[in-house]
Amino acid sequence: MRFGKTLRESIYPPWKDQYIDYSKLKVMLREDRKEDEDVPWTEEDENRFCDEVFNVQLEKVAQFQEKTVSALKERAEAALEKLKEMAPSDDKPKSDITTARLKDLKSELDTITNEVKELKKYSSANYTGFLKIAKKHDRKRGDRYKVRPMTRVSLSERGFNSEQAYSPLLTKLSLMYYAINQSLDEGEQRQPFDLDLENQQEMHNGERYTAHKFWIHLDNLLEVKTAILRHLPALIYSQQAAKEPDGNEDPKITSLYFDSSKFDLYGRKVDRPIDASSLRLRWYGQLSERPDIALEQKIVDENGISEEKKFHIKGKYVKQFIDGKYKMEKSVQKMERQGQAAEAIDSFKATMEEIQNFIIQHKLEPILRANYTRTAFQKPSDDRVRISIDTDIAFIREDTLDRDRPCRDPGEWHRRDIDNNNMTYPFKNINQSEVSRFPFALLEIKLKEEGGRKRPGWVEDLMASHLVHAAPRFSKFVHGVASLFEDYVNNLPLWLSDLETDIRKDPQTAHDAEEQRRAQQAEDALVVGSFLGGGGGAAKVGSYKPATSSPVGKSYLSERAARDARASMSPSVNGRGEQGIEQDEGNGQKRGYGTLSSVFPGFSLSRYSRAKRQRAQLPEGVTKPEVWLKNAGPLQVEPKVWLANERTFLKWQHICILLGSLAIGLYTAAGEDFIAECMGIAYIVIAIMAGLWGYAMLHKRRDMIVERSGKDFDNMIGPLAVSAALILVLILNFIFSYRAALARLDGQLFNETEATFVGELM
Repeated sequence: MRFGKTLRESIYPPWKDQYIDYSKLKVMLREDRKEDEDVPWTEEDENRFCDEVFNVQLEKVAQFQEKTVSALKERAEAALEKLKEMAPSDDKPKSDITTARLKDLKSELDTITNEVKELKKYSSANYTGFLKIAKKHDRKRGDRYKVRPMTRVSLSERGFNSEQAYSPLLTKLSLMYYAINQSLDEGEQRQPFDLDLENQQEMHNGERYTAHKFWIHLDNLLEVKTAILRHLPALIYSQQAAKEPDGNEDPKITSLYFDSSKFDLYGRKVDRPIDASSLRLRWYGQLSERPDIALEQKIVDENGISEEKKFHIKGKYVKQFIDGKYKMEKSVQKMERQGQAAEAIDSFKATMEEIQNFIIQHKLEPILRANYTRTAFQKPSDDRVRISIDTDIAFIREDTLDRDRPCRDPGEWHRRDIDNNNMTYPFKNINQSEVSRFPFALLEIKLKEEGGRKRPGWVEDLMASHLVHAAPRFSKFVHGVASLFEDYVNNLPLWLSDLETDIRKDPQTAHDAEEQRRAQQAEDALVVGSFLGGGGGAAKVGSYKPATSSPVGKSYLSERAARDARASMSPSVNGRGEQGIEQDEGNGQKRGYGTLSSVFPGFSLSRYSRAKRQRAQLPEGVTKPEVWLKNAGPLQVEPKVWLANERTFLKWQHICILLGSLAIGLYTAAGEDFIAECMGIAYIVIAIMAGLWGYAMLHKRRDMIVERSGKDFDNMIGPLAVSAALILVLILNFIFSYRAALARLDGQLFNETEATFVGELM
């Protein structure tokens, strides 16, 4: 479907004059003219088009959106004031609150919520329209000027299509809905609209988790990892099973997403209706290693809770399964041979048939590949807090939409040019127009819901810190399609404009903004709690307490942020004397961050830290260990280590024998030559030195192996000493031989001169 038709169908009638005039901009681009009928595009045409886009259309849409958002916030505040007036008190019991007034207020909230939904659609449609018209310009008139980059930046600066503008308003509406529904006794609390933009509910093995997603700028990645490692160990999975930690490097994960040629699943997921499903194949490592492949379907139900169904399949059966020619008969037979329960087999068949029917019904095929490196953090046998960080994220086209030049062979279910060559990030050996690299790392925190159990404080601090950027509805599938198939889709996700902004934040500013948000949320919850009169619902809504990072009781995170800001303004802080150090100790302040000592808290070269380490006392009942932990347990040394030590000793003995043979031969042949005898003795001494050094190092290195020493095994003194001695002896030998040769030459000349003189006298 062309975007012009999509825009006309999505127009909200009361706001029809406030949308982008897409048709007018297409006329200005002369979109309807053929190339042979077109006149040259001049500087004046370019200026007129850019002025219309940026100074007329963009300003019109941006001002209307800002005005509408402000009006909706004012109406929500007015509704909250009405709710506050209805709150029971000593003078006005709860029975005086009429049902009619509550229903009127609820009807008003419905109107506000409907307009919020329409405003989101309005923002998304206009955002897509500006990007589409900019792309048309660059394609048809962009010989000299490209306006698309400037368009993306301008849209980002005006806050178009951003999640951040809607989240506080929707949270306020959600609280008021809860209070009104509880008072009207409408049964179980259900929000009339999906208002929760801050997190997503997921079901895993019958247990409910809340998923929080964030972007991490690469400059902050190390600090985020070290903050997590202080509380959770890194869990690195094997590439084959992805179940047991094996100590290898972080696994490379590949997800192959399915969709139809019309991108129906993408459209449903962006619009977020009920039953928004996605389908993918996922494996760890390279496909040439024959890893376990999981076929996974994720479904979002009417309450916004996502549930996953999956089963494992071998690569050679994937294409047949997609085409409906294979029903997993071999897997079913294997389960029967293993004696598995009939319920498990029936469940497997039901899941398999449901997913296969879903593929055939929607005409799905592999459309997008997502490749990334995952680092996981989780305590063993404790799944209450699960954290993962994905880096090196790349999206690759896997479609066959262009029948003349398909990205993937239509007869295959995956791209063989990538998998057969074991390509890895950044995928430089394929067409770069088919690759999109995500500029940030992706952090996902999953918290298990356990009967009102509070989140860990360090998790709250991390999620509210300047190190992360909230992206609650981010989806790899949606982002990959939006970035690679923009010509095929007419709706773009909320977070796309945030890619053009610098997500790094000032620590103090981010802290203040978060505290302001929490304070406003606490105030709204207090109003709702007072309205409910302290019942169970009030406890649920009003259970919020200001975080320890508030100005009243600052946390370590806020304190270190403030100290870092002061340190950047005062370079001379490192030159303080011991008085300043003692003052820090008295105030109970902790170390600053952004330094080596923050990553390794025990590492510091200051006099105070050294003295503190020396004064450190063990707690009562704790004794200093006599054996290092690395030395505990039986000694296990590979044979090649012992053989390498002995092989080095034999090399030294070989040198000793060679030098000794040379020395004895030289000494024996010297005869009456005193210099030759001295050189022979010198070589004998050097040979003895080499032999003794090799023997000493043999025993020293053997002791180091037995003691499990962490010192280096190399030693340069012996080789340098032997080499220097040989060079010295050779130089002395040359000098002495040269002098002896000169003396003999002078003697011969003197004898010849004397004989000539005597002959003349005779």
